Amino acid sequence: MNPLRRSILLAAPLAAMASRVLAQAAPAGPVVLTVSSKQSRTDFDMARLERLPQRSISTETPWYSAARTFSGPLLREVLAAANATGSSARLVALNDYRVEMPLADAQRYDVILARLLDGKPMSVREKGPLFVMYPFDSQPQLRNAVYFSRCIWQLRSIEVA
Repeated sequence: MNPLRRSILLAAPLAAMASRVLAQAAPAGPVVLTVSSKQSRTDFDMARLERLPQRSISTETPWYSAARTFSGPLLREVLAAANATGSSARLVALNDYRVEMPLADAQRYDVILARLLDGKPMSVREKGPLFVMYPFDSQPQLRNAVYFSRCIWQLRSIEVA
């Protein structure tokens, strides 16, 4: 095997493992998200979420008059960093609003745990600091009440079952 190809093949899993190790570091700042499952409980501060690979999607939503850009880690990456596995999750907001989500959504679609709106952190007043966002414009079949209801803002915890 070509040595360059071999090093590339080895680098991808190592990079993924490194991002997970970095995400495992204990939070130094205020906890903004707790992910719990039967196996574990993991607290994230904003810096810990920032260390995960970041994605951006621009999409129209029912909550804004024009398309907005949402940025943050993929939900599946957050769950992997927390070693949380299961088939469903209860997402809980700061005001105790709760919604159920099948975890297949996080695998099937690039669901983002948005921490930035148009490149800026979201305050609680602006639906932050975390807002679950589906890629509505690139996946038009998601544009319905079921998926809109799973876009919980002011997210504080994810309970995986």
